[in-house]
Amino acid sequence: MGTTVRAAAVDLGATSGRVMAATVGPGRLTLDEVNRFASGAIRVAHRDGSSLHTDILGLHREVLAGIAAAHRQAPVDAIGIDSWAVDYGLLDESGALLGNPVHYRDARTDGMAERVSARVSDRELYDVTGVQQLAFNTLYQLVSEVDTARLRAADTLLMLPDLLAYWFTGEIGAERTNASTTQLYDVRARAWAIELAERVGIPPRLFPPLRSPGEVLGTLLPDVAADHGLPRLPVIAVGSHDTASAFVAVPAEPGANAAYLSSGTWSLVGVELEEPVLSDAALAANFTNETGVDGTIRFLRNVMGLWVLSETLRAWRAQGEGLEMAAVLSAAAQVPPLRAVMDIDAPEFLPPGDMAARIGNACRAAGNAAPATQAETVRCILDSLALAYRRAVRQVAELSGHPVDVVHVVGGGARNALLCQLTADACGVGVIAGPVEATALGNALAQARALGAGLPDLAAMRALVRATHDVRRYEPTGNPAVWDEAEARVHANTPRPVA
Repeated sequence: MGTTVRAAAVDLGATSGRVMAATVGPGRLTLDEVNRFASGAIRVAHRDGSSLHTDILGLHREVLAGIAAAHRQAPVDAIGIDSWAVDYGLLDESGALLGNPVHYRDARTDGMAERVSARVSDRELYDVTGVQQLAFNTLYQLVSEVDTARLRAADTLLMLPDLLAYWFTGEIGAERTNASTTQLYDVRARAWAIELAERVGIPPRLFPPLRSPGEVLGTLLPDVAADHGLPRLPVIAVGSHDTASAFVAVPAEPGANAAYLSSGTWSLVGVELEEPVLSDAALAANFTNETGVDGTIRFLRNVMGLWVLSETLRAWRAQGEGLEMAAVLSAAAQVPPLRAVMDIDAPEFLPPGDMAARIGNACRAAGNAAPATQAETVRCILDSLALAYRRAVRQVAELSGHPVDVVHVVGGGARNALLCQLTADACGVGVIAGPVEATALGNALAQARALGAGLPDLAAMRALVRATHDVRRYEPTGNPAVWDEAEARVHANTPRPVA
């Protein structure tokens, strides 16, 4: 029997962050939300235009406020931090931050993939890193800074969770699950891809020592602890890429032929493997191989996710519309299925802005009539997301040789009943939805194991999730052929009369 641990799980999503107080012990796994706050990009003007930034100091303040509030409720034993991937801060040689981190949705990476491919072929890049080509990858963000004063002054690169951990403890390092998303990490050697970085002009001095989930990074600095009424708590490395933590808490049965779908601002669709898949087919399908907790490989594909829905609703609300999510989804459920579909992974949906107009244009390009109402627009988003999930699930099964009999949906999308049912219909297999806060749970489980809570492996962690959290199962309904036809419309621009 293990001990009972109370952990502060800091989970920073790309649009909202939260501090959760978790209690982990024999037969017990609970979460209490202590502080929730915005974490989205902020546009800042400068001499040559404007850029999107992350308010890292604001996040630092909110995180510490949440940890302090959790400790006032009941003593906290440890802290773990996860966040979205690819974004980073640069420190000078004194350890000072060189400006607010630029957000991955900023346009500075335009054209950087072409610059990299002139020096390193796509095949070689994939063979080393195993990471899918996404315009905002850390590699391309750094290449956009080559020959700038900021990069010349930089001594160390820290991913966002590592930056916060450094400010908490004074210790510098890079946790592996997040490092593996950068396209600068050798997925087989499990080390920084230094030679690759040098070939594209990125100085090797930037890359700090690597560390793994479960390592104690240090304890809170005396001033940090005193300022917030905290003891000198240990800060523990967790799966600091939020998807790595989310995968820890997927309640899959041992040996199940399961695909994992972490559904939030982004949707990550894939399977858990022992070794990376680096085939030409995986490269062509743009699948990624990211390091997970306990050295597993998350073989998956990024899908644009609920960002498109949240940004659409944000724009409508800015126009004075008083929209509630439940009412919006209820109205969308009444719209006939698959009337208008689009490629939701298209690059025009990456930046913020007028999503409804972009959706209309994309539907017309796919041979559909554009949605005419808000309900039709929302239904188009959800149908298109389900199509993208279907595509990814089928591809991951083929590319990995790992059959898929069930899809586990965790994260915020697990509470969206319409999307979960559409996913079951589209994929033709059962969907198990929940838990919603899988990332915070996985974060807390990694901390608890490090502190002796008697959770020796991923199987034990997932068994505890199954024993303590309810899930909802959705079975496929309807005619699978309609999804085949909708897929053909999206990718072949096949016109079809709108019913």
